[in-house]
Amino acid sequence: MAGINRTTLFAYARRSPFGGKLTTEQVQGVEVILDMWIALGLVDLRWLAYILATAFHETGGTMQPIREAYGKSTADTIARLDREWAKPGHGALKNVARPYWRDGWFGRGYIQLTHKENYAKAGDMLNVDLTTDPDKVMEPRIAAQILILGMVRGMFRTNRVTKQPERLADYFGTMPGDPVGARNIVNGKGDKARLIATHYRAFHDALTAASELTPQPADVKKEDAKPDDVPVAQSGSVATIGTAAAGAAITAAGGVATTAINGISNQWALAAFGLVLVLVVICGGVGLWLALTGRLTILRGKATT
Repeated sequence: MAGINRTTLFAYARRSPFGGKLTTEQVQGVEVILDMWIALGLVDLRWLAYILATAFHETGGTMQPIREAYGKSTADTIARLDREWAKPGHGALKNVARPYWRDGWFGRGYIQLTHKENYAKAGDMLNVDLTTDPDKVMEPRIAAQILILGMVRGMFRTNRVTKQPERLADYFGTMPGDPVGARNIVNGKGDKARLIATHYRAFHDALTAASELTPQPADVKKEDAKPDDVPVAQSGSVATIGTAAAGAAITAAGGVATTAINGISNQWALAAFGLVLVLVVICGGVGLWLALTGRLTILRGKATT
């Protein structure tokens, strides 16, 4: 397989389908899928583009494995689906025959894997036990394997007429391919087929431009490929500011502490001053922990497109 220039890929994908913005999670999600695609030795960029387009649609553009109804946990997902089921006509679940989610076999992953038999089938394909712990499907590498191999091998649906698995090769075996019909691989009702086809074209354009078999576009800048949200711990500017601020703070604190202690006239005031210093150290430690664990981010603002 020809190499993929990831700077070009993300610079183009930023424009479409990501609408001019990129998040760290979107970049990481695309890279997990791309890495797995390469590891599996697959080569047709049309297949990869449709896989990415499907993941984009199924995850609401996040490119991260999700639980059905965007639940935060098993209990939260079941509660959300139960609330929808309780609506007149079962709300968005009107075509569902029974509440399959109550035993925990609701949709998970880059593509919504549902029902225990499908978890077992995917587990056999990957040689991983997914029935004992179905939340393993939320692990990006496992989710990426299910997404890719499921669409390549036709795990998700069987054609009602031919009784054969619906596979990527059936829709992209000849040029130029059928990105609208390819929705049958996942959903036989053609749900959002034309919309997903537009995502396919955007990803295919990005992958084609990024192929190192051709000269890279001159209008691509490295900045265009970077996500707009950067974890504080990874921000060079924040590190520089933090180092300078820490040095200044230590110097200033030393001077203030010396002056303050010299001016304290009784033991109660000294104890109170000591408590203030302890609180300052604790707050600073919490802030440092948030930064180093990536719980704080900074926004670069929209990069040039």
